This record gives sequence, structure tokens and C-alpha cells, in this order.
Amino acid sequence: MSWLVFALLSAAAAAATAILAKIGVKDVNSNLATAIRTVVILAFAWGIVFATGSQKELGRLSGHTLLFLVLSGIATGLSWLFYFRALQLGKASQVAPIDKLSVVLTIVFAAVFLGEGLSWQVAAGATLLASGILLITLA
Repeated sequence: MSWLVFALLSAAAAAATAILAKIGVKDVNSNLATAIRTVVILAFAWGIVFATGSQKELGRLSGHTLLFLVLSGIATGLSWLFYFRALQLGKASQVAPIDKLSVVLTIVFAAVFLGEGLSWQVAAGATLLASGILLITLA
């Protein structure tokens, strides 16, 4: 399958996540809800690693790779904690679009930190995304 199929599947799973999480955090502390979700993801991810035999690659990981994967994990954890609390306090139809500002921020960060090019089409698209998110959240 192509990257586009996986990206579309990711978007569908993320949409389901928002709805399921909104229902799930209704009567529980958002931090506890995040911890429960994380345990499920941990078991699921390691299950896939062992099912595919990928654990054999652990010894070949460099310190650099491990550092950035750990930092990414910390950023993910913070994102989930903030996201679940926002879902608990706000409407899923407003929280999820604001969360997708990450697309705009990723474009900016990729240009600044990774040296990825920023064409006028990408800049215009990012501006339209940000504008659309603003319209949705103010509705």
C-alpha cells in the first residue's frame, strides 16, 4: 500500500480516537484516561513488534536514534495529556480541529529545523488550514 492509503487510514483512526476519547473521558480524570489509553497502546505496539519479529533490531539502534525516539515519546505523552483534558472540557468538534494545527506547525518546524522547502502552494495550504480551523472553532 502507498503512503497515501496509510495516511487516510491514520486520519480515520484519529477521528475515531477523538469520538471514543470524548465519550471515555466523561466520568474519569483525564490523566487516568490517558494512562489507560497508553497501556493499551503499549501492549498493542509491542504485540506488533513481536508478531513481526522487529524486536531483533533493538540492538542496532544508535544512541542518537534512541534519544530522538524518547524525546518524541515525551512530546507524544504531553500531547495526549493535553488533548484528553481539552476533550474533557470542550467539544470534540472544536478540540480535534485545533489539535490539527499540528499540521501547520509541522510544516513550519520542518522548514526551520529540517530544511524542508516551503513552496507557495504549501504556505497557501497551511494558511487555508489555519483559517479553516479558526472558522470551525469560532462557530
